[in-house]
Amino acid sequence: MVAAEHPLPLSDAAVERAVAAALAEDAPRGDLTSQVLIPEERAATAFLTAREEGIFCGAQVIQAAFGQVSDQVSVLLLVRDGERFDAGGLLAEISGPARAVLTAERVALNLAQRLSGIATMTARFAAQARGTKARITDTRKTTPGLRALERYAVRCGGGFNHRENLSDAVMAKDNHLAVLGGSPEDLSAALRQAKARLPHTVHFEVEVDRIDQIEPVLSGGADTVLLDNFSLEDLRSGVELVAGRALVEASGNVRLDTVAAIAATGVDLISAGALTHSVRALDLGLDIRADSAGPQEGAAGK
Repeated sequence: MVAAEHPLPLSDAAVERAVAAALAEDAPRGDLTSQVLIPEERAATAFLTAREEGIFCGAQVIQAAFGQVSDQVSVLLLVRDGERFDAGGLLAEISGPARAVLTAERVALNLAQRLSGIATMTARFAAQARGTKARITDTRKTTPGLRALERYAVRCGGGFNHRENLSDAVMAKDNHLAVLGGSPEDLSAALRQAKARLPHTVHFEVEVDRIDQIEPVLSGGADTVLLDNFSLEDLRSGVELVAGRALVEASGNVRLDTVAAIAATGVDLISAGALTHSVRALDLGLDIRADSAGPQEGAAGK
């Protein structure tokens, strides 16, 4: 997928905020162990290696984590975001003051492992949908404070993003419709009135959990109809009923072992919370070799 090769960029501001918060949590008054144990003049080089294969994501967070601790740390990245790597591969080399390298290592590794895990899982889902028109998208089931980073990781894995937040688009879900109540005609009227209050640029999506809700929702002006927890047979029927009048999204029970069959029903979008809410961090290692540590240049006499 094009998204894996050329993901939309991740803003530096989002990275700096997330990394600053992580460092403040992990080292609020510095790294006590390194301060009392490691000589100030000592330098070190750490090697980021892959202990399993996957898709890399985390270049900016690694640079930011070490850069926020010390501007004397040098980060040499050997893979790009969205690039596949094999187990045993060397991904980056980090050199500089040993105290700074040791202070930032866990934050850098935690974030890179999680983002690479998301990118890798997304790539697996996207591979299952290959050959169909279905796009794999994320959901709002993200880690608080890390949404921008995790959405970027989805893009690095070849997936696409759903709405960014509650302010980004209208998405009327089952609880909204339950509050509205009323007949199918009442639902159509309520949706039309709501859409009339929106700018023409705002996307309007409505979730349904029964076939008989589709026509009222289409009459209400939905741009996308989300078919939630539909069987494969009902998904196919739903696609036929919508007949191109709106985009069709499938959600619910989306797993690696089900996504191919869901994609084959003809839906346009498949949203999967599993891309972010329960993904396993990829196994990466960040290690300093004994022969890579020594005095910093120009540190003699300090």
